[in-house]
Amino acid sequence: MTRVALEIPKVGLVMESARLIRWLKNVGEVVAQGEPLLELETEKSVVEIESTESGRLVEILLEANQEARVGDRVAWIENDTVAAVGAGALPATTTPVANTGRIVSSPAARRLAATHAVDLRHVEGTGPRGRVQMIDVRRAVDSRTAPMTTIVRTETAAGATPGSPLLSGMRRALARSMTLSNATVPQFTVERAVDWTSVYRVRAETPGNLQVPSINDFILQAMAATLLEFPALNATFSGDANSADASIIPASGAHVGLVVAVEDGLLVPVLHGVEQLGLAELTRRRRAIVERALTRTLKREELEGATISLSNLGARGPDRFSALINPPQSAILAVGRRADRVVALNGGVHVRPVSQLTLTVDHRVADGRLASDFLAFLVDMLEGDVWHMS
Repeated sequence: MTRVALEIPKVGLVMESARLIRWLKNVGEVVAQGEPLLELETEKSVVEIESTESGRLVEILLEANQEARVGDRVAWIENDTVAAVGAGALPATTTPVANTGRIVSSPAARRLAATHAVDLRHVEGTGPRGRVQMIDVRRAVDSRTAPMTTIVRTETAAGATPGSPLLSGMRRALARSMTLSNATVPQFTVERAVDWTSVYRVRAETPGNLQVPSINDFILQAMAATLLEFPALNATFSGDANSADASIIPASGAHVGLVVAVEDGLLVPVLHGVEQLGLAELTRRRRAIVERALTRTLKREELEGATISLSNLGARGPDRFSALINPPQSAILAVGRRADRVVALNGGVHVRPVSQLTLTVDHRVADGRLASDFLAFLVDMLEGDVWHMS
């Protein structure tokens, strides 16, 4: 028999802690690998967490409404498979493995530790086999400055008024994510105008038995097709650019995030496999996932896996704007408001509904030429006669 520890996984790039809502299995019950085991409330949503092991749930270490950090052990599962002895997996009749003295850590964690004079021997690793990751070092740095942070919070900050509310969990997560984006991702933008005449015509011709697709549905489908045409941009950057383990990881399909404004923040639910969906099915799925975002009931997989996102501020938005990339994605498309504009077309002057598109790109993944070609192809699709409601 082998006892295997189940740990709090990281949902999204900046999640640090979560609250247990409920267990979906009781002690003594059998659970299969990949089967939903518990529900967690993160700073963004309530998500189901699947078991990483098959076996019998023999001990629960975290109760409902308790908080836990990423990497914390929450339960033990006992199975009869032969597993490698290491962090998180112990034979039921043995004691923990002796420390060999070698500290397994990522290059980024070592650099951050050196910058802040953190002794890695005193940092608990939450990665595979106890590997110390950058988040573990950052947690150690934060713990050293926690008393000072507490004192500052009890005082009136410069420019603030007494009684000003602290950041909500979602706003704090958004602040961390955007700070990380701005500080670690080299970003540039390219712009093009798009004429919505063709899209408007198709929307007006939507059969009465189907939901009318939104402008976002057309953009999402065009983005998916463009990602397949330019696979170099349908990828994410992984690792530290200064280390040998840095890599660009291609995506297996067109997975597109959609920025949704919710109370006190933003969520970016992900539509997977958009290249396989016709407009009618895409419309249905987009409406459903936006509803789950607004009610904070997104599944874990609906918050992960995108390489690019769409941010559209709608008819009351600005004429143009640029958006920060949502790490670890490689790009984000910002759509300005639609307005009638005078354009020169085929030797004549016409009034057309036009928006400004701004594509922000991770320069580690793509350069200006590729980004420009990507945006040009996207505009050609949106302006072309290629749409159908299947």
